[in-house]
Amino acid sequence: MDIITNTLARIKPVNADLLQQAQIRLDNKTKPPGSLGRLEEFARRLVAISGSNDPDLSKKVIFTFAADHGIVEEGVSLYPSEVTRQMVLNFLAGGAGVNVLARHAGAEVRVVDVGVDHDFENVPGLIHRKVARGTRNFAKGPAMTRQEMLAAVQVGIELADQCKAEGVGLVGTGEMGIGNTTPSSAMIAAISGKTVADVTHRGTGIDDATLLNKIRVIKAGLEINKPDGSDPLDVLTKVGGLEIAAIAGLVLGCAANSLPVVIDGFISTAGALIASELHPHVREYIFAAHKSVEIGHYFMLERIGTEPILDLNLRLGEGTGAALAMTLIEAGVKILKEMATFEQAGVTH
Repeated sequence: MDIITNTLARIKPVNADLLQQAQIRLDNKTKPPGSLGRLEEFARRLVAISGSNDPDLSKKVIFTFAADHGIVEEGVSLYPSEVTRQMVLNFLAGGAGVNVLARHAGAEVRVVDVGVDHDFENVPGLIHRKVARGTRNFAKGPAMTRQEMLAAVQVGIELADQCKAEGVGLVGTGEMGIGNTTPSSAMIAAISGKTVADVTHRGTGIDDATLLNKIRVIKAGLEINKPDGSDPLDVLTKVGGLEIAAIAGLVLGCAANSLPVVIDGFISTAGALIASELHPHVREYIFAAHKSVEIGHYFMLERIGTEPILDLNLRLGEGTGAALAMTLIEAGVKILKEMATFEQAGVTH
């Protein structure tokens, strides 16, 4: 718990003066004030978060955290758990959706095994930080022990600290874990008080009967575990996931290190939700990449208080939405840094 307490103590509000100064600079560019909309928001926020009037986004990293879920044995997913392992190898080979879109965005994908039910031994390129071989079935008891949850959060915090040391300018979150929309729905139900049916959707594309079973399973898990919605770490421990815990840690660590973090979809936002519930200023460092098809995602974003950048009917995860959003965030920063002022261009205003 010490590393979480210490990390929370390092989180400060972003610099409001820098926000204002950046907007003044933007208003001096050759355009009507505010005419580039949210691109201007991205630029001024990057200045305020980084503490620099000249943010450097040349080094961008997306972390794809992988873990398995015991709840899959309840028949809540379209795919078997071994797909998690198979997709990890696909990520490492550069063949997944996140790899393609990260290359497009000029970002590096780092794949982290935080809880896959497989021994990867010395697979090259994989960040080996396994806490456990998946969670337990939370329909029968807690998904994790408190020690496992804290260890997974610590993984994310340490990776954020490493990013700061390396000079990374923009961090993205992604994940891979068959069945992980189920704990994500359970988490937002526990924290928000919404009904399970209101926050639970089809994940990878399950049919009506499987969706009804998924809702039933989540209800049973919440009844058995009784997570305290006012204690985000209790919710995470009892009905969460190891990759979700690591994402929560990464988001906390980014906020503590004054690093902007782009969260992907439903599962990544579940991790960001835990982080934002732990400290009121975390949300100031978060960029929500997109609005997921998953219905529970809306309630997560609403509770965090962040507006998604894209709405493209995405539901893949992995960090795909984060990669796309990075291109727009960087575009906003380039407007600030490269667009001529009225004086430079000799344009009357």
